[in-house]
Amino acid sequence: MKTTETIRSMKGKEKIVGLTAYDYQMAQILDRAGLDFLFVGDSLGMVCLGYENTLPVTLEEMIHHGKATRRGVKEALLIIDMPFLSYKVRIEDSVYNAGRLIKETGASAVKLEGGKEVAATIKAMILADIPVMGHIGLTPQAIHKIGGYKVQRQESLIDEAKALEDAGIFSLILECVPRDLAEKITEAVSVPTIGIGAGSKCDGQVLVINDLLGLTERKLKFCRRYLDGQKEIASAIQRFIEDVRKGGFPSEDEGFD
Repeated sequence: MKTTETIRSMKGKEKIVGLTAYDYQMAQILDRAGLDFLFVGDSLGMVCLGYENTLPVTLEEMIHHGKATRRGVKEALLIIDMPFLSYKVRIEDSVYNAGRLIKETGASAVKLEGGKEVAATIKAMILADIPVMGHIGLTPQAIHKIGGYKVQRQESLIDEAKALEDAGIFSLILECVPRDLAEKITEAVSVPTIGIGAGSKCDGQVLVINDLLGLTERKLKFCRRYLDGQKEIASAIQRFIEDVRKGGFPSEDEGFD
């Protein structure tokens, strides 16, 4: 099974590839495909639970989906998101919540959003033997603060990345960052950068599986759809309806004597 050290050691040698997963069956499919890491993201609030954004997602919901996903993973590194208000509170509470996610789901690492303001919290988690992936650029849990889903262009992100590296992260998500700035950040830190809407110069890439498969309504500039999932599934269901109504399903071979 791949570990945080596996991911860290891939920087500059081989591109790192990850996808989100939220349940047992999809995790099993993705794990068998040979991904380096699977990520139980709080994006599950939007793609699985129908929330408007990630903010309503609870620790218990993350644990529930994390447990299911863990059962489908044998080889990939499994990382789980810390939801809104499970950190950026008292450091002791943040570490406890991170520990719950690791202990109760079987994930190998947590991810949390933010820069310098979470460095002390990350250090405390690592002292508690909890590996941490960082996340800067567009941080969805801060959409009300930053005014929506916008590309993040500030050069100060380089210093934020260095602060997280010093705190002990093993890798770093760069979300919706201009490609040139993402390249500068990638060169400035010794840990791998994983891009999502951050260009091709990052050390790796991650996408939301539902977006990649065309299961969501949203069409994001940085996401390539490899399947028109909504259309394919709807077509299959329409064929099933037609077969049932015309008496073509079930056939004699699809029943019992």
